[in-house]
Amino acid sequence: VQVVESGGGLVQPGGSLRLSCAASGNIVSIGHMGWYRRAPGKQREFVATITSSGTASYADAVKGRFTISRDNAKNTVYLQMNSLKADDTAVYYCNADVSSTWGPYDCWGQGTQVTVSS
Repeated sequence: VQVVESGGGLVQPGGSLRLSCAASGNIVSIGHMGWYRRAPGKQREFVATITSSGTASYADAVKGRFTISRDNAKNTVYLQMNSLKADDTAVYYCNADVSSTWGPYDCWGQGTQVTVSS
């Protein structure tokens, strides 16, 4: 079981990016899916999470600017990021609570770099 992120890149302040994360492998079901980030010189922090039924939670720093969503049929979670700021520069990691026939997995992706700069 693995999750793979995509969609990072360089964007100017005020711009937008959409991150995607797809889970694959021996998947029976997926519970929470979420996004975390690690800025240079800082610890990894929570960004947003979404339950299998679509209930979302956000860190205060991104409320009103970021939107998390998921497509259960595609085992994919998205993060729409608008009004990006320099402080949003970080490596963004996907996390998924996956149940497989071999047991539960707390899956983390390799990360995708988001850089907000003019």
